[in-house]
Formats: sequence, structure tokens, C-alpha cells
Amino acid sequence: MNEMVAAVLAKTTTLKLASSARILVVEDDGDIAAMLTDLLRAHGFEASSAPNGREMDRLLLRHSFDLILLDGMLPGEDGFSICRRLRGSGQIPILMLTALQEDIDKVLGLELGADDYVTKPFNSRELIARIKNILRRSTSPEETDVNLLPMTFSGWKIDPRSRELYDADGAQVSMTTAEFDLLWAFCCHPNKVLTREQLLAMTHAGSAGPIERSIDAHISRIRQKIEPNLKEPTFIKTVRLGGYLFASKVEPVG
Repeated sequence: MNEMVAAVLAKTTTLKLASSARILVVEDDGDIAAMLTDLLRAHGFEASSAPNGREMDRLLLRHSFDLILLDGMLPGEDGFSICRRLRGSGQIPILMLTALQEDIDKVLGLELGADDYVTKPFNSRELIARIKNILRRSTSPEETDVNLLPMTFSGWKIDPRSRELYDADGAQVSMTTAEFDLLWAFCCHPNKVLTREQLLAMTHAGSAGPIERSIDAHISRIRQKIEPNLKEPTFIKTVRLGGYLFASKVEPVG
């Protein structure tokens, strides 16, 4: 089942925010699931729900979704495990919904590949804003500014139009929406110290974003994908009391 789901997710292309955007709510509490699907439909989204990971897998095999709203505390396979599994097989955006209040739990979800999180009890307007923000940042290739050119750094190639990253051997490297946005921001400002506040502003379009530590979590995941030595990063360097610096020559392609 997991291999079949992985094949489906690998072919999933996230669409730009539209009234037809499809959202899958994975929540075991029936009342909360019903409330969430009603809320989403009231804001123009198509919404379905699943009470657990098994039912989620069945729905993913039958339908394509533009975002998964995933509860962290599920019976059986919990939301954090599901997040790790989904991120290992595709790039569909994931918004974690959890009752856990500790920052360490929130950051854990982001480190596992979630694009954002909302804690229970949540504000409906904030939830919808975060969903719209994730979908807006997950622009499809044909709707991206055609004037943006791909860039290269140390043999790597990053393409903002297709939102794809390729290593020096030409192999595509899977990136979440947040990871791609951060790496693109670095490539647009090479060899310049960027604070966490600046990075949040660049990657969340001015809307409410996750805590600043989420930047650290996403950068940790990017480093795992592009750095030859995690103990001594050569691309994304930490600047004490400053933020981060992308230490590489970046050139446009074409």
C-alpha cells in the first residue's frame, strides 16, 4: 500500500490557490473533522476527511490533493510518523494540526517535513490564512513568473518556474514548499547575512508564519540535502547573533 501511495504522491503537482483546491483532513475526532471540512468548504475548498493513516492512504490512491491537514495525535500511526512517511515519498504540502503546545513538538513536525503547523484550540481565520499561504507558495510551474531564470551554484541547479532542484549529477532532489522558498531566497541573496525575520518575510509573503525556530528546522533539512559535510556546512553558514549566509557564487542560467 505504501509503495502505491508513494507512486501517486510522486506524480502530484500542487496547484496555485483556487476555489477548486482539494484538501484532505486527517483527524480521528469526528466532530472536529466535520467542523474542519465544513469550514474549508465555506471558504471555497473541496474537502475530504480520513480518521487514520490507512484511510488516508486509500483516499490518496483514488484522488489527488493539494494539501493535507494532518492531526498530530492519531491512534495507531501518529501524525508525526505519517508526516515522515509522506515526505519521504512526495512533495504534497502538509499542515500539522496538534494539541501539543511545546515548541519542541512544533519544531519536530517541521523537521519531519511539515510546511507549517497550527495548535489546538485554533483560530479559524488563522487556519485558513495559513492554508492559503501554503497554497500560494506552492505555485504550479505554468503560473510562475516566466521572467524568473534558473540559477546554478557549485554545479547545482534551482529552477523557480518548475520549483525543482537538481544536484551536480542532474538528479532531482525532493524539496518541500518551505525548503524550496528558503533556498531560492538564499540564491537571490548570496553572500549576504539574512536574519530569521528577513527569511520569514521572504518566504511567508508577510502573512503570519511559524515561530522563528521553524527557520532553523527547515534549514537543517536543506543542509541534509545539499551539504557534503553536515558538521561543517559550506553552503548555508550560521552567523552568530546574525542569522544565515549562503556562501556560494550564484549565476543565472541561459
